[in-house]
Amino acid sequence: MEIKNQFKYHFLFGFVLVFMNIFRKYVTLGHETFIKQFDIFGIVLTTTYFITFFSVYALNIKVIAPKTLEKKNIIYFFLGLISLFFVFPAIRYFLEEVILYSITGFHNYSEQSRTFWYYIFDNSYYSLKVILFSTFIYLLFVFLKNKDKIYLLELEQQKAELGALKNQLEPHFLFNTLNVFYSELADTQPKTAKGIHKLSELLRYLTYEAQKDFMPLHNEIKFIKDYMYFYEKRFENNLFVNLSVKGEIGSQEIPSLMLIHFIENIFKHGIVNDPSFPAEINVEVTENHLELKTKNKIAFVKHYSSKGIGRENLKKRLSLLFDNNYIFDFTENDVEYSTHLQIPLKK
Repeated sequence: MEIKNQFKYHFLFGFVLVFMNIFRKYVTLGHETFIKQFDIFGIVLTTTYFITFFSVYALNIKVIAPKTLEKKNIIYFFLGLISLFFVFPAIRYFLEEVILYSITGFHNYSEQSRTFWYYIFDNSYYSLKVILFSTFIYLLFVFLKNKDKIYLLELEQQKAELGALKNQLEPHFLFNTLNVFYSELADTQPKTAKGIHKLSELLRYLTYEAQKDFMPLHNEIKFIKDYMYFYEKRFENNLFVNLSVKGEIGSQEIPSLMLIHFIENIFKHGIVNDPSFPAEINVEVTENHLELKTKNKIAFVKHYSSKGIGRENLKKRLSLLFDNNYIFDFTENDVEYSTHLQIPLKK
């Protein structure tokens, strides 16, 4: 469920709540008493109550719950809810006992009832009601959003698996053939045999291992280095690409085959044989995040950014996996193209 579509559901919920409150008064008070109490002053007090109710409702839905529950700060979440027990009567007091009194000269509460703790206690029932309602609605939206996200991830995974199956033209036969070539050339042509071995590892990784949603970071780094090995062989001494990997690489995991998009983009659409402008690939691993920065000279200026890494598909995948907890941007001019990716590490 998209965030932009939530407003109409909040509006519908508010309408139903107001109607139920009026209907409850009608049923409990009876027709004649309901009509007598539903005068101008009663309408104004009902209005101030619902302004207070939906102000606290919005505060929990839009501020407290998202900023605490999304970061799994349960303690801060409960502290925020406790604060609402004071915010509700504060707003209501300001509307009824300050603004409304200055206009009409009448108080909703008697002088004895307007003491601080009594006023807080007397409004605690209404405060609790709006806190429970707003928290329930927020968690319901989170549940629906995550349910859709899981469905989309499963759908994308099924598409990826189907595409992999279509491309697996008898992989066992292919790997066995490469192994035969490797065995025959290992003694006589070791450099060629090394290339065949790396090619076999690349294909095996793509065919079998990388079908998972997440892969160990060290496997993905090795895959990138093996991929670059073939370009080193192709360009020999004319390849100018600097790869830098900083930080401790342990058991962290990242989405499979995500980094290779950026590397592939450089080799397919960038200039990698200009010693005055070497391509840069910088990977930095911190305790909680992986950061990738690339920069390269542009080979074809026109529509360069739309040809390379499938930017929209990548952004869609990042959004499904990390919601808004990631950074992905790029800059482009007539000479160079650079990208920046930061994603959380799965431990």
